[in-house]
Amino acid sequence: MIQTKITVINKLGLHARAATKLANLTNRYGCKISAGLDRVTVDAKSVMSLMLLAASKGTELIFEFEGDDQQEAQDAVTALFADYFGEGE
Repeated sequence: MIQTKITVINKLGLHARAATKLANLTNRYGCKISAGLDRVTVDAKSVMSLMLLAASKGTELIFEFEGDDQQEAQDAVTALFADYFGEGE
């Protein structure tokens, strides 16, 4: 299992479009992926679950990846956040 913290850096936070991009990305991998705040975790493959986190800019999310392709999934999710979900800010 890989656990990593990722800070939301885009201006609008984990809004509907960003949550959809994240869920679409995570669904490409077979490993289990969860995201959360402290003890509250959700399935990172579900748009609605991600939206319930209400993660605004500056929120530090904890991601857990567990399965055969966990490293590839972690790298891809980290890159998506670093790229501001393709929104440029």
